[in-house]
Amino acid sequence: MAGGGKETPRQAMIGMMYLVLTALLALQVSNAVLDKFIFIDQSLKQSVLSSARNNDGRVSAIEQQVDKRGKKARDVEVLKKAKLVQAKTQEMVDYLEGVREKITEVSGGVDPETKKLTGAKDYDKQMLYTLGVEGKKNGEAYKMKEKLNGFVKEINALHADLNLTPLALDANEIEIFKNDPDQKKKDFAQLNFDHTPAVACLAIISQLQTEVTNAGSKALEVLAGEVGADELRFDKIMAVVSPESKVVAAGTKYRAEMFLAASSSTTKPTMTYNGKAIKVEDGKGIIEFTANAGSYDKENKSVQRWKGSITIAAPTGDTTLQIDEEFIVAKPVIQVQSGSVQALYMNCGNVLQINVPALGNAYAPSFAASGASVIKGAKKGAVTVVPNKGKVTLSVSSGGNKIGTESFNVKRVPKPTIKLLSKGRPVDLKNGVNASGMPRSLTAKSIPDEDFAAFLPKDARYRVTSWEISHARGRRAIGVKKGTSETVNINDFAAKAKPGDRIVIEIKKVARMNFQNKVEDVKGVSDIITIPIN
Repeated sequence: MAGGGKETPRQAMIGMMYLVLTALLALQVSNAVLDKFIFIDQSLKQSVLSSARNNDGRVSAIEQQVDKRGKKARDVEVLKKAKLVQAKTQEMVDYLEGVREKITEVSGGVDPETKKLTGAKDYDKQMLYTLGVEGKKNGEAYKMKEKLNGFVKEINALHADLNLTPLALDANEIEIFKNDPDQKKKDFAQLNFDHTPAVACLAIISQLQTEVTNAGSKALEVLAGEVGADELRFDKIMAVVSPESKVVAAGTKYRAEMFLAASSSTTKPTMTYNGKAIKVEDGKGIIEFTANAGSYDKENKSVQRWKGSITIAAPTGDTTLQIDEEFIVAKPVIQVQSGSVQALYMNCGNVLQINVPALGNAYAPSFAASGASVIKGAKKGAVTVVPNKGKVTLSVSSGGNKIGTESFNVKRVPKPTIKLLSKGRPVDLKNGVNASGMPRSLTAKSIPDEDFAAFLPKDARYRVTSWEISHARGRRAIGVKKGTSETVNINDFAAKAKPGDRIVIEIKKVARMNFQNKVEDVKGVSDIITIPIN
């Protein structure tokens, strides 16, 4: 990349883009990433055109200043050098454009219908052109390196203050590659074009054209300073909007940069967004607002617009440039994860995981519900819903902006079943027990519904808290025991037991402990169980 002189933020950004571009090509990238090179290429082409216009404007400004100063010999020489820079820069840009066209041609050309490169993912054909026959290094990329670095040498020779670095570098001359064992031995041609898909090659060529125009721009800036033309305002200006994305999800921030493509330190523009003044720093106004939409189309998208203006002072009076920018709001999809999302259980801690993938890292959830109370979980998107009505509507918001709602039916907690045990084993209610082998104690266990226990184990903790055991003979009870714990001793019943007697158990109360360790009585579980004595 070219160096020397102070880089503008835009030039620094473009330089960083080149490093990212070459780093990506050094990796095994996916088809989806390759497709993005089309957009990178288009962006870089616009940058080349913008830089070329700026350079033309600067040469024009130098020429005007030379005339204004009386066409002194020294100034005329500066103008001559400026025009030489302009011509050499355009010559190099045109050469690279020819390489670009040749890569397109050898890769199959452009599809007339889709306007896309036919052999976008092919690299064999472009390698034969750019690298040449294997081992001989006779491809166009080797000629390109000589031309690019020769161009820089010619430009540097025009002024003592110019110290532009070569544009075509080998891997060992680039910081991020010089210690990489897989890359450091590659020359410029191999680093950029070896096994590089054709579509990425086009982006590389556009990047090199950008570097060339940037080098020309730096040279013209130095030359303009020699005649005082650097103090002039340019008369060719265009307003530019650079959004982070034209598609944003509702609830996330829309962010864009609005700036002049050819501004100067002496120009202090004023900018507005939807009629309101915005802060301007380094010639750029930052637009930021929360994206929302009242309705969406069948693809869950909504086209929205915002308007802005940039006003600059010009010799003939203030000039205002208008901006009308379109963006798309995408409706985010709410994902609910739980053991059962079809229905929740009444008065239970139903744990849900609510995700909105479209919001990414901007997702900052909060929840509200009708027909239930909610408890926010420790993890992002986790929430416990405790229904108190037969229908629950859960509202999901992010950063204070409502995303949407989810509705749930509510089930009543299924009743537990009672199981009698003796010495840890189930009592045979059908065949009964022998009088001589009467159990000495009975245990009443309250068993939760299997599905309910699997879904909400912390809400499925039951215990028999009140029951009555009677030793019956005929129509009368000859002994009664009352229990408030799960196990009751009936040893005295065994001493009096005779064949034909019965043990009658009446379950009076069962309690459930919920996820918050609160105990509540369970209604409707009263039961009478009879054990025959043989």
